[in-house]
Amino acid sequence: MELNTFSIAARCPRTGQLGVAVASAVPAVGGLCPYLRAGIGAVTTQSWVNPYLAARILDRLALGQVPDAALAAALATDDRPDLRQLGLVDAHGTGAAWTGAGCTAAAGHRTGADYAVQGNMLAGPGVLDAMARAFADAAAADLDERLMRALEAGDAAGGDRRGKQSAALRIVAGEDYPLLDLRVDEHAVPVAELRRVLEVARRQLVPFVAGMPRKDGPAGALPDAVVAMLLKPPAERPGGARDPAREP
Repeated sequence: MELNTFSIAARCPRTGQLGVAVASAVPAVGGLCPYLRAGIGAVTTQSWVNPYLAARILDRLALGQVPDAALAAALATDDRPDLRQLGLVDAHGTGAAWTGAGCTAAAGHRTGADYAVQGNMLAGPGVLDAMARAFADAAAADLDERLMRALEAGDAAGGDRRGKQSAALRIVAGEDYPLLDLRVDEHAVPVAELRRVLEVARRQLVPFVAGMPRKDGPAGALPDAVVAMLLKPPAERPGGARDPAREP
């Protein structure tokens, strides 16, 4: 499947969290593009998607290869690198990206400290510049907010020139399970809806994940306040439909 997409792969220098935010005018972009390993790296594969390239890059990063070398080695295993687009960042915040000559224009990428931004079939190159600028401008914010702002900036700059359909945000921290894994599919304004879902997740999901078992500690149990919240119907929880903060 050709995923004409705009995305950012990034690292938080304070926490070491790794994440990807991505949007596209095809369904289920969150299930096909982002690949992450805690403490290793974050990769997004797009255009004519090859998930095996992402896996090979992560394997090589885990062995200590730098991002440019891991990317080049993975592309060398592919018979059509001209159709691929990839962006990645490693656990040290080094970014790398590839845009094949066969990717649908406008296509390109930007890399900088702690991020790689990439896209194809874009409304214009300004989409990438807006994303990189928004990520840099939000340096004081947490990674989920920085990723969200970058995606919103790309969307506001025109995003995918065909329109809008899906968006996703995925973050890993120190565990084998994700800190956040949010997806919006088949939606008229997926980036705006992803923002709404993120706000709900911060109030309902994040406290739950914070109480989950850790690799290096006892499993324990969820705090009583989190249990009490989750026993309520969704509309009665913080951020739910009946929350005054969400009423017009």
